[in-house]
Amino acid sequence: MSPASSATAVADLPAPPPGRRRERSPRPIELSGSFTHEGHRLAYTEFGSGDRVVVLTHGIMLTRRMHAPLARRLARAGFRAVTLDLLGHGDSDRPTDSWLYSMPAFAEQTVALLDHLEIDAAVIGGTSLGANVALEVGVAAPERALGLVVEMPVLDNAIVAGLITFAPLLMAARFLPVTVQGVALAAKLVPHGNQWVDVVTDTLSQQPAPMAALLHGVLFGRIAPPKSIRREIETPALVIGHERDPIHPFGDADTLAADMPAAEFVQARSPVELRFDPTRLTDTIADFSARCHDR
Repeated sequence: MSPASSATAVADLPAPPPGRRRERSPRPIELSGSFTHEGHRLAYTEFGSGDRVVVLTHGIMLTRRMHAPLARRLARAGFRAVTLDLLGHGDSDRPTDSWLYSMPAFAEQTVALLDHLEIDAAVIGGTSLGANVALEVGVAAPERALGLVVEMPVLDNAIVAGLITFAPLLMAARFLPVTVQGVALAAKLVPHGNQWVDVVTDTLSQQPAPMAALLHGVLFGRIAPPKSIRREIETPALVIGHERDPIHPFGDADTLAADMPAAEFVQARSPVELRFDPTRLTDTIADFSARCHDR
């Protein structure tokens, strides 16, 4: 483990009844750390240990906290799961230059994490923006990706809905920064301790200039590998899609799975199934990851 890493606190278990011994906690150890890539600090958390590694990246303006429940379940299944805060997110640095933010750059950061942890190859997964990052890793460094877990990709059918959703946020961050600052201040007043409340407050705790740079770089850069390149990705892929979500259209996920020669498709029952009813999809991801490591 790198000297930059440090163990996170694990919640104390309740006291056992008198006369009974405390049972050992099933929760694997969690280690948080950081490393420097091209002059910027990037933060990550490791769950579990071993050489069967799964890396998870988050959606835009979210943080690695969103994948903590999935990472813990994968760790209990015998994997070493690593969650990463991409540049401009969470505990990682948040520079104000828009050219620093792009899908290929995020993919480079993911590969740099593997280098930092001295991992030759791993299953690379992500949600939304993180799904597109996984695709970029599959293009730029296929030898480092044993498999790709692509949940809710943002491709051709999502462009208009994405612009309608995020362009006003870009305008607010650029021209009305006080609104972003006010929302962040209000988020600080919300009590912490609930997984999904904390995910929401993390998302709302933005800084205007870095937020504007992030949105500018992502919205006006390469959203994902083009279709002609996606067809050449031979890395095994698990594509997860769902209906009734204009930013992550079912058609994008379904078409992606058809385009990629080694992809399999799973339909989620809802956009939040993996968050609030995770057993089925977690088992699917664990099974796919095991097959990728066993190849």
